This record gives sequence, structure tokens and C-alpha cells, in this order.
Amino acid sequence: MRFSLLCFFTLFLCTCVRAQKLRWQVDASQSGVVWNLTKETRLPHEDNVEMSGRGASAIIHYAVDTNRMVTVKREMIYPQMRPFIKDGDPKWWATYRNYLRRDYTDAEVLPRIVSGGKEIPFGPVDSIGFSGHLVIHHAPGPEGLRLSRHLYPAPRQHAAYEMLELRNEGETPLAVSLEPQTTAEEHAGEAGKFRTVSGLASKPEMILQPGVPSYGYVFFKAGKAGREILSNVYEEAETAYGGRREMVRDLQEELVLETPESIYNTLFALSKVRGAESIFDSKLGLVHSPGGSRYYIGFWANDQAEYINPFFPYLGYELGNEAARNMWRVYQEAIPEDGSNIRYSFEMEGDAPANPLDRGDAAMIAYGLSHYLLAGGDEAIARELWPLLAWCLDYNDRKLNKDGVVTSQSDEMEGRIETGDANLSTSSLYYGALQTSISLAGELGKEDLARTWVKRRKNLARAIEKFFGARVEGLKTYRYYDGHENLRHWIALPLVVGLHDRKDATLIGLFDSLWTDNGVHVEKNHPDPKVSEIFWDRGTLYALRGAFIAGATGRAHERLLQFSRARLLGDRVPYVVEAFPEGNMAHLSAESGLYCRVFTEGLFGMLPTGFRSFSLQPRMPEGWYKMALRNVHAFGSDAGFDIEVNRIGNEFTVRVKDANGKVVQEGKMTAGERLEIKL
Repeated sequence: MRFSLLCFFTLFLCTCVRAQKLRWQVDASQSGVVWNLTKETRLPHEDNVEMSGRGASAIIHYAVDTNRMVTVKREMIYPQMRPFIKDGDPKWWATYRNYLRRDYTDAEVLPRIVSGGKEIPFGPVDSIGFSGHLVIHHAPGPEGLRLSRHLYPAPRQHAAYEMLELRNEGETPLAVSLEPQTTAEEHAGEAGKFRTVSGLASKPEMILQPGVPSYGYVFFKAGKAGREILSNVYEEAETAYGGRREMVRDLQEELVLETPESIYNTLFALSKVRGAESIFDSKLGLVHSPGGSRYYIGFWANDQAEYINPFFPYLGYELGNEAARNMWRVYQEAIPEDGSNIRYSFEMEGDAPANPLDRGDAAMIAYGLSHYLLAGGDEAIARELWPLLAWCLDYNDRKLNKDGVVTSQSDEMEGRIETGDANLSTSSLYYGALQTSISLAGELGKEDLARTWVKRRKNLARAIEKFFGARVEGLKTYRYYDGHENLRHWIALPLVVGLHDRKDATLIGLFDSLWTDNGVHVEKNHPDPKVSEIFWDRGTLYALRGAFIAGATGRAHERLLQFSRARLLGDRVPYVVEAFPEGNMAHLSAESGLYCRVFTEGLFGMLPTGFRSFSLQPRMPEGWYKMALRNVHAFGSDAGFDIEVNRIGNEFTVRVKDANGKVVQEGKMTAGERLEIKL
């Protein structure tokens, strides 16, 4: 019977996979994806992908027509440079998101390639690949000239580049010349004038030997007017290409996911890049920002504090950890002296006016910070930032209503959809924050406070069940606020923070009632039909993490595979997204951190318990016999450690190995049990 059920489940998954329309394939290294256009029949098609460095972000829009001819638009954003708004621009740009921007089309920047007095046109596209930078491979054109285009941002400059790789596939040398196009403009701004330029850095004449590549670079740069930004551009472009590849390679070598499913391994690998790259220089120091053409040189209590910052210790990414610490310190300095709510964002390096709305941000900060401090394993940092954590927890306690749940004006939806006076999200995050904060208080010798928080957590669990527990759309799950009658995506949060009394109905609500081809919708049966169409991937990612934590491994695996295939290999690739229709499915950075946490905290069940300790509760899908996380850098392990899980029958063997491959702890367990690990 068990074999029959397994076969049925495998057949069901395969049927779902075949039903999905996939364009892309995982590459051989499982660190990138490839779209083979020689076999593509569903044209035209267009998409875009964002890539960021510390001084610029490039959103590359590419469109392929029915003849496999590609056009590219490069949306360049220079966040640190602020132009004056122009007539007709929205007035709010004066203080919000008025970044210097310039779009570049192929027609105005690509050079003409000429041989024997005749222009050699670009051939149709054979394939497009992405493994940290975008590569467009053209079929050989006249004279046997093959062109590949590599698009990437500079790691540190206010610049991005397009490397043109020319390869002669004929049998005799080919003489070509590259005729450049250039642009140069000045922009008035707050700090004087800025300059944007584009052009070509290349030898004007080349003799292409058969099979030997030659290179030129199209550049896109910005800087203050009057400063020289065009010297040594060729060398800068080469250095930037090497720097981008090195950054991607370093990230791919840390926190490596190994499972039998290549889709997971690849989307996890790419998500590390997107989650880590969106870090910008600012007057606040390094700051992580969401991106997506709208959100730069600033941070938010949800995207950064709650979503991405707790992930950086596991990845061991020092720029990410530095950006996280900068953010925590800014928030600590901004603790309101009058006891009012803490601001929810610091946009435009903190220069944008603070929005007074209380979205439950103190709960978001406490939830992310307590996890970050434990996983970071640095007692000195924990003591430094303790005042922020303690204030946020006390604020939530002060905001309890007569029913014992936390009141807040809104949630992270910021009024896009009603949330009542007390919503499930804020109370759930406060409940989750108390768990890791209790462990942190114990590590810092604050036992009396830990005991107080244990009592608060027990009381809050009872209050959440009594106040939010309800039958909604026929399911014994949670209402989102008093009087709310529809299922909403954040019913996933109790599962994530360990409240599982209503898990069965909640999982039906998430993975059946609210599920679509794009994951969990915010609320399907809202009176406003426009609201019923909204989805935010963050809700889906919390639902998937919570399902694994709650032990619904088969159901979670089924939906995770479906969702991962769509995001990695479908029409909008290769990352998870923010929202639709708002933002048009932008590749916001912190959501990629949430994808990785589906595995670290969901599939592997990692939960910090101390500066050098954590617990594991692995959830291995049927048909898998091993999985691993390698080069984990949390809990003070600079050198990294591995977690290996092997299945024999109904029993798991878990081994934790140090950087030298030595087993430092081993244990056996059955599904659902937790194993305590001390490093």
C-alpha cells in the first residue's frame, strides 16, 4: 500500500509538472538557467531581470519576436544621485524615489559591426542564459560571425556594461571594425549637476582569427558633472566583469543546498545572488534595499528586518551582515522617546519623511532581530542591540488590547486592504519574536526577563486562539481581524511560529482555497474584484515554510515544486517576485531571502537556540534519501559547517560536520522529532 501511494503521489507530481508551461531549463551546473530558442514556438515573448551593484542597478528588458530577433532595453538606476523633478513628474518624487534614471535601447547604443564595407547584422537568438549575469547568444550571421552579449552591473561603480564577444566561426581570418554610438547628458540635481554617458570601449579594428574570441564593451556610466568618468573604461569593464563573476562564485560556494530536486538547488543558488546583491553605498553606510525600480538606498521593517537580515548569518555574507548591523543601529537611534510607534522605513538614506503609520513594525523588527542576533553568534553585537529588541517587545506588550492580542493600525500591506484594529500578522510575529528572544535573554544572563517573556508567550498563544481562531469559509482556521469573513494569505504565519492547532484546515485554505498558478493569493473572495486578483510571493513563501514546519511535508513539497518551476523556468524568471498587479511582479531582493528560508527553516527545520546552538527538525519528502546544507556560517562558524540528513526506512541520520569534514555531532531521529545541536 505504501508503495502504491508513493507511486500515485509521484505520478500526480509529474502530471502537475507537465501541465506547467516551461520555457527555461536548468543548466548543467545547477547554478543557472538556459532558454533554448531554436526549439521555441511560443513567440513573441518578453521579460526582464534586475542586477545590482553598490552604485547602480540595471533592469534588463529583453523581447524576442517571432523571427527570434531580440531587442534589449537597459533601465539604468543610479540611486545615490538625485535629480530635480521635472514638470509633469509626480510631486511625491521630490522626496521619494527621485533616483537618477536613464533607459538605453539597442538602437542608440549598440555599435555597427562592419566588414568589407558592409554591415554585419546580428543574427537571430539561439539561446539566453542567466547564472548571475545575462547572456544572449546570437546565431552566426553573414561571414560566420557569432555574437554573444554579456550584460552585468559593476560591483562598486555607478556603471553597468555589456560585453560583446565576437567569434569567427569561418575558416579564414575576418577583418571587422566596430563603429560606436555615444550619448552624453547632464541632469540638474540636489547636489549639483550629474552626467550620464554611454559608449563603446573597444579596438576600432579587429582581425578575428577562426575560433578565437575578441571583445568590446558597451558602457553605461554616471557621475558628477566635471569629474572624469571615461578614463580606462576598457580596463574598468574587464575588472567589473571579473568582479561580478567572483561575487557570484563566492556566493554559490557558501550555504549550498543539495537535494535530489535540481529545481530547488538552482532557484536556491540564484536566490542567494539576488538576496545578497541589492546592497548600496549610502550616507548611512551599506544598506540593503528591495530594488524593483522603486526602492533603493533605504530599508523597511518588513523587507530588511523581518525577511532578509536573519538570512545573512547563514550565508556568511559580510556585506549583508554589515548592512544588517547598520540598519539595526539606525533603528536603535530612532527609538521614540515618547513611546509612540517606531517608523517603518528609512527611505532615501533616511531623508524622506517618516510615515506615522503603525504596521506592527515593532513586531517585525523584534522577530527578525532576535533571530539575527542568535544566528549571528556575536555576544558583543547582541548586547549592543539589546535595547532595540527590548523596546520592541515592550512596545508590543503595551499595545495588547483587552482580548490580549496586539493592536496595530495596519500590516505590511499599508492600507491596500483593510486590517482592522488588531490583525493576525502583528500578534503572530510578536509570538514568534518572544520564542527567540527568550533564548537570547538566557544567553545574556537575563533569566528573570526570560521567565517574564515565557509567561507573555503562553498568554499570547491563548489569546491568539481565542481572538483569531474561527471558522472561515467553512474551515477551522483563523480570521484576520475581528469581523473579517474571508481567508487571507497571512493565516500562514501561525504555522511558521509554531501554532499548529488549526494546521489542517489552514493548509487547505492556503494550498487549495487561496492557491493559484502564482501561489497563494492575498484574498480571493474580497468584495472588490481587483483585490481578489492580488498576489504577493511573500505570502506564498511563508505558507511553504510554515507547511514544512508544521509537518505537512508532502503537501509542502508538492506546492513548492509547482511554485519553484513557475518562478525559475516559466514566463517570469529566474527569481521569486514581489507582487501583482502592483509592481508587475518585480524581482524584489528580500523575497529571494524568504525563498532560501523555506529550506533552512522549513525543510531542515533550523531554529536558533543560542549563540552556538540550534535545533533541527528535518522534513524529507517521500522518495528522497539524502539532502544537505553545506558551508553554513551561522552561530559563530566563520569556517562553515555542513548538515547532512540521510534516510533509512522511517529513520533519519543527521550529521553535522566541521569545515574539515569531521563529524562534530550525530544523531538519529524519526520524522517530527527535533535534534539539539551544539557547536
